[in-house]
Amino acid sequence: MNHQKENIGVIGLGIMGKPMAKNLLNAGYNVTVFNRSSPSMDELSSLGAHKASSPKDVAAKSDIIITMLPDTHDVKTVILGNNGIMEGASENNIIIDMSTISPQITIEIAQSLKNNKLFMLDAPVSGGDTGAINGTLSIMVGGDKNIFDKAYPVFDVLGKNIVHMGENGKGQMTKLCNQVVVAINMEAVCESLILGAKSGLDLNKLLKAIGAGAAGSWALSNLAPRILAKDLNPGFMVKHQQKDLRLALSLAEDLSIPLPCTSLLHQFFRSIEAEGNGKLGTHSLIRYLEKLSDFKLT
Repeated sequence: MNHQKENIGVIGLGIMGKPMAKNLLNAGYNVTVFNRSSPSMDELSSLGAHKASSPKDVAAKSDIIITMLPDTHDVKTVILGNNGIMEGASENNIIIDMSTISPQITIEIAQSLKNNKLFMLDAPVSGGDTGAINGTLSIMVGGDKNIFDKAYPVFDVLGKNIVHMGENGKGQMTKLCNQVVVAINMEAVCESLILGAKSGLDLNKLLKAIGAGAAGSWALSNLAPRILAKDLNPGFMVKHQQKDLRLALSLAEDLSIPLPCTSLLHQFFRSIEAEGNGKLGTHSLIRYLEKLSDFKLT
């Protein structure tokens, strides 16, 4: 595929979708965008993207359509609903859903598209806003291997670790496994910071001391410094993490397996939501630990 001649659609221009669309523009793709609110569309239009009036309009102007949306319902509506992608897509178009949604609904959507001679890849990502901005996302993909191969140049612009996991739904299942690790690791980082602070340690030195050893992790490198800077703005919102954990716990229930720590973290994050802070970053979990210990880091 000559990517200079391809038309790429991007639907959903939030914390992740907007920088991803920018990277596609910078890579030389013709990009058409749609978002429910206009400021992000206007920004991308100023950079050379084409604005669409609906998901259907995006599909009509694109060979590959990417969705990056908040939840399962949003994806299903945008793809299969009125003025949706399926209404505007041409035969053999590829729809890539990079949201994190229900694996089962993903399989159902993929089948509906296949019945209409369209192809779907579920390709959720990990790496937060930093990965989206830098084009270094980890991308886990479910769907037909031949379609994956055709879409690979697009993935290569957006990420650096791209793994084909199997048939439709496997990408989403992989992302849920990822989110289990992410949530529990975030708790570990926060507990370590509380312990270090209460012990009278210099927390910047603590991060330097433990970050390069066995305790090293993406959260420790990327989110712990934000905690120390008192920057709780989201790279990934608590409310979206909660949605992902609900999906993981639902999958675990379907499989009759216990996820005790995941269940606990789901409740911890709920305490943050209960205070009206669901739009803060997941590293705001530190506030819960500060309350439990009656001690603030700084």
